[in-house]
Amino acid sequence: MQYDYSKNKDEHPEPINADVKGLIPEWLQGTLIRNGPGLFSLGETRYNHWFDGMALLHSFTIKKGEVTYRSKYLQGDTYNSNMQANRIVVSEMGTMAYPDPCKNIFSKVITFLSHTIPDFTDNCANNIIKYGNDYHATSETNYIRKIDPMTLETQEKVDYLKYLPVNIVASHTHYDKEGNSYSMGTCIAEKGKTKYTLFKVPGGSGSDGSPPLKSAEVVCTVPCRSLLTPSYYHSFGMTDNYFVFIEQPLKLDVLKMATAYLRGVNWASCMKFHAEDSTLIHLIDRKTKKEVGIKFYTGAMAVYHQVNAFEDDGHVVFDVICYDDNSLYEMFYLDKLKEQMGADTMYCKPKCKRFVLPLSDMGETGEDLVKLKYTTASAVKEKEGKVLCQGEGLCDGVELPRINYNFNGKKYRYSYMCCVDISPVATKIVKFDAETKQKIEWTGGDCFSSEPVFIPRCHFQNVLRIVHQSCVPEGGDDIFMRRALELNRT
Repeated sequence: MQYDYSKNKDEHPEPINADVKGLIPEWLQGTLIRNGPGLFSLGETRYNHWFDGMALLHSFTIKKGEVTYRSKYLQGDTYNSNMQANRIVVSEMGTMAYPDPCKNIFSKVITFLSHTIPDFTDNCANNIIKYGNDYHATSETNYIRKIDPMTLETQEKVDYLKYLPVNIVASHTHYDKEGNSYSMGTCIAEKGKTKYTLFKVPGGSGSDGSPPLKSAEVVCTVPCRSLLTPSYYHSFGMTDNYFVFIEQPLKLDVLKMATAYLRGVNWASCMKFHAEDSTLIHLIDRKTKKEVGIKFYTGAMAVYHQVNAFEDDGHVVFDVICYDDNSLYEMFYLDKLKEQMGADTMYCKPKCKRFVLPLSDMGETGEDLVKLKYTTASAVKEKEGKVLCQGEGLCDGVELPRINYNFNGKKYRYSYMCCVDISPVATKIVKFDAETKQKIEWTGGDCFSSEPVFIPRCHFQNVLRIVHQSCVPEGGDDIFMRRALELNRT
């Protein structure tokens, strides 16, 4: 199917009725919000990468079998500056913004200095997260934007650095039953140290009108193995008693980022996958707020999304979507997306793998410490407290996993993912059974599939559902409904 990924999308700030095909059950009521890039060119300038496009918020309000749709561009500082100049003036990860040739030398010097010590974009097109009672559009910089979840109006700009020492924050957040939120960020070269910071925002915070992040508390920190090349990460795992953080060899070179503008390259070129390095797996005890003493590691891999993690009989089991390199990012440059992707597309296909971390390292050197009978994943004891983990392949060619979130951090069976076996652009939805390894696939014909959302029947009563990045093409409003109906039947 041909689709112009670089085409600017029209916003629909006022609700319009969606064309529903199929029957929506009466119990399905609420609002689904999605976030993703929608504006790719301004004046004579254009973004190089699909992820760089200006954030476009979408909402689908479902009530009594009908759906109303609206969309609105996130009107942050980046959006307003670009629109006022009618050109791209704020740099994104894959697109470096250069000054208008007509500008004077003073303006050019200011632009150079702003990129040497960058004040990052607030083009928050990655996700929607909830802190306290507030909803925010997020990127992976230190900025997020509060939004009105019903009208999609852009509200306050929030700077993490005012409340926590984090320069970069992961896109995915976890929530517990009390409504507390858990996130991870990277603190770069503060007092000569670079560290990963896991923090908690209490549920209900901000009810007095103060920013919820004002109540944020650091749960723990993990030292980075390299001062100026911290690991990039997009998500982390959480069980009832542990956090799982993967420090992968996909690294950001801070010094190269500082000189990227001068060298005429984008910031994304400063992110490199080091295939010769190992992947460190940090297991953090939620009660002691410290890492366990065992040093888990595995071979080089790139991970963006974690499916789930849970505890079982003295082990922590976690499932992830992993790649052999970081070529996925390269596939989403707009020039690449113009090429017709098909069966002959050169593409590093993702694998869903299961890793098992034994909570005790009692055993002989060379012994496999995994005692669970239902998995072939291994964890072999080595010297100096190290344990080499090898994952079990569950299935291939899947991404953007979701589960019934009532089972988050608990033993589960089913996951719902996009099928990306031919190219990174999904056209199918997969329901995967982790016990039988069987798949059920759904496709809507001439359409793309975005991240599936599991809605438990007994808990969906006027619930606001927030999900991850998605581009909704023209007609995408009824595409979601067909997909949601099919998944609920299975």
